[in-house]
Amino acid sequence: MHPIIIFSKMDFSQSNLFGYIEDLQELTIIERPVRRSLKTPEEIERLTVDEELSDIERAVYLLSSGQDIQGTSVVANLPVLMRQNPAETLRRVLPKIREVLHVAGVEMQLTAAVSFLTVLQDESVSVHTYSHSFLHIILQNLEHRDAGVSNAWLETLLAVIEALPKETVRHEILNPLVSKAQLSQTLQSRLVSCKIMGKLANKFEAHIIKREILPLVKSLCQDVEYEVRTCMCRQLEHIAQGVGTELTKSVVLPELVELARDEGSSVRLAAFETLVNLLDMFDADDRSQTVLPLVKSFCEKSFKADESILVSLSFHLGKLCNGLYGIFTPEQHLRFLEFYKKLSTLGLQQENGHNDNQLQLQTLEQEKKYISVRKNCAYNFPAMIVFVDPKNFHLELYSIFFCLCHDPEVPVRYTMAISFYEVAKLLNSGVYTIHKELVTLLQDESLEVLDALVGHLPEILELMTNGGENSGSESKLLSIPDLIPALTTAEQRAATSLKWRTHEKLLQKYACLPQIISSDQIYYRFLHRMLTIVLTNNVLPVQKAAARTLCVYLRYNRKQEQRHEIIQKLIEQLGQGKSYWNRLRFLDTCEFIMELFSKSFFCKYFFLPVLELTHDPVANVRMKLCYLLPKVKSTLKIPTDKHLLQQLELCIRKLLCQEKDKDVLTIVKRTVLELDRMEISVDAKRFYKNDILDQEKERQEHLLLEMEQMEKEKQQNEGRSTNINDKMFEKKRRDSKTSLLTKSITLSVPGSSLGTSAGKEDKKSKLVRSQSFNTQALHPKYSSIDKCPNKSSAPGYTSSVSGMGKSCMLSFSDDSFRSHSTGNSGNAAFPSSSRSLFNSADQKNNGNREGQSRKASM
Repeated sequence: MHPIIIFSKMDFSQSNLFGYIEDLQELTIIERPVRRSLKTPEEIERLTVDEELSDIERAVYLLSSGQDIQGTSVVANLPVLMRQNPAETLRRVLPKIREVLHVAGVEMQLTAAVSFLTVLQDESVSVHTYSHSFLHIILQNLEHRDAGVSNAWLETLLAVIEALPKETVRHEILNPLVSKAQLSQTLQSRLVSCKIMGKLANKFEAHIIKREILPLVKSLCQDVEYEVRTCMCRQLEHIAQGVGTELTKSVVLPELVELARDEGSSVRLAAFETLVNLLDMFDADDRSQTVLPLVKSFCEKSFKADESILVSLSFHLGKLCNGLYGIFTPEQHLRFLEFYKKLSTLGLQQENGHNDNQLQLQTLEQEKKYISVRKNCAYNFPAMIVFVDPKNFHLELYSIFFCLCHDPEVPVRYTMAISFYEVAKLLNSGVYTIHKELVTLLQDESLEVLDALVGHLPEILELMTNGGENSGSESKLLSIPDLIPALTTAEQRAATSLKWRTHEKLLQKYACLPQIISSDQIYYRFLHRMLTIVLTNNVLPVQKAAARTLCVYLRYNRKQEQRHEIIQKLIEQLGQGKSYWNRLRFLDTCEFIMELFSKSFFCKYFFLPVLELTHDPVANVRMKLCYLLPKVKSTLKIPTDKHLLQQLELCIRKLLCQEKDKDVLTIVKRTVLELDRMEISVDAKRFYKNDILDQEKERQEHLLLEMEQMEKEKQQNEGRSTNINDKMFEKKRRDSKTSLLTKSITLSVPGSSLGTSAGKEDKKSKLVRSQSFNTQALHPKYSSIDKCPNKSSAPGYTSSVSGMGKSCMLSFSDDSFRSHSTGNSGNAAFPSSSRSLFNSADQKNNGNREGQSRKASM
């Protein structure tokens, strides 16, 4: 703890600095005698062995007269000796090991158990030889006084039983087991017998088990020691699988019912867990008449008298509810659901049967128990969705889901994050109901929760955006409005922590975002952040993960300007960066570019910048480039990239002639040989699988360019239509002023009905003309000719108006007008000139109409 205090209160004043140096000198003085006193010369003399001895002779010598640590080393090396010389090892070494194990310590016993199992797994000797030489030693050490040693030898024996033939097992293990399981034997012997019988149940036929094993099972289930009854109860599952359904119903189930009412809590707990695991072997009658009443009594006692079973009950509740689903009445179904809800909030609020004083005086053990219960409820949440039907999730379970996702304890939220993907899959089209909880877990303060959620983040986001009814590209962002801020917050929290593996994992999973959100959102919120991580982060795996995700974003970016900007930044800030570390990362990025993009894309943008690094002043950069050159050459296609091939060959010649670093020169020579053996793709021939894949990548890149061009044209058309609408609105406004003026004139002069109707028709004709001249699809000359007959044929015109229409047609077809229109440079200049002509014609028409109206009034 002393160095921590020093660094937490560091003072760089001269006096304090000298004080720290003196402390360090004292520490070194203290450590020197410790290093010298490790082994004395006499001890080294005793540990020294003649080098001329063979491995077998050395092993025998060390087992006979060596120290314990040397004997343990020989026992650990036993599998190697068996592979090298099995006959001599069995004849000379193994008898010595048997003698030593009688008085050996715990460490050598544990090492021997592992070595014996390794010899069996390596198949160094036949099964018959193994059973003859090793099995007796294993059986002798089963009842070791140390429980850890006994369990180690028991695990070895259980593994050996699977490999031994039935006759050997029956004579060597089963027959002695009858006497070992008697009540007169030690507790350790009876416990070992219980576990061996559970293993033997899968080795023999049902009639042998019934005749020779089941009587021992019954006696051990009635043992006076609760440890034996508990151990035997947990083996009943294996016994039932060995004897079949009929014997399970007639023999095993009654024993389980009796053990479920045992006075020992551990026995009752073992009986309950075994019942749950054997539900599939019971028919409907057994479940409804025997199992269900037991389960109901367990649930009732768990809160009142037997809280020891509460954790196990919460862990198995999902399996229990779905296993008994077919026999539940609606009332029982609701009862078990309410019981699950109660367990899910246990310890968070006042429960029935507990008063305030009891809650205040909860011990630490109770709090841990309640946390375990809520964690188990989170584990069983997907099973409970199946139990209530996903259609009823929002009504029945959403409130519990909300509470578990906001639980104050990290293990509960961690479990919910792990099971979130399963919940989303079960909800299917109703997945939109848990969007807020996804955002909540992404913003969780614990990185463990974030790490658990990120494991299936791409699948979760895909379900979120496509699983609901409102699926589609236009609804990607609307479905999860807070998703982007939550993702950026999660990445920043991982970046500022010391858990770089979580940060790396997060960046790898963020490569799925092009399938989830739009290209612009990725460009403005994530793409530049990835570039910053590549440039500034100090952890190499994180930098590589960010570089690959950046390349994925670049691959699916839909705007050429943005792509060119990022490519330029990669070349300038990485490839031409001041730090050699950045230039190394540029080569890593180029590897990802070659993996994700087509060969032509790499050759167009990155081929020459990569070759420029052959002149890099740092040897490590040149060395990494040499390793990359074969991949670089594989991107070339002849004859299209013939000039690039010449550049590559020129750079290699310069490296061979000018390279001074020996290591780099060695790699260059090796690379030259590899490049000479490579074949270059030909444009006309694409037979290789890689060429077909590259062709597909190239097609997708061209498709992105075409889509971008189509979007630009669509935006231009929308802009044109907006301009047309604005011009139409302005024209209407001016026409409305004109119509108001004509109305005022007609009101002052009586008998002007003819002029009013003519003004209305003239207003319509102006709108038609303005629309025709604003559209650029038709040639201006043909559009003027087409629109004029429409005006003349419009109903409601008098002879004077039709005459004016004819005069307009004549003016449009005049040679001077045609020469003026063809003299304009483009369609954009034509509407303004035509509009001025129309205005002059309209003024003449208005003058004629005013004169006619006055004549009519006179």
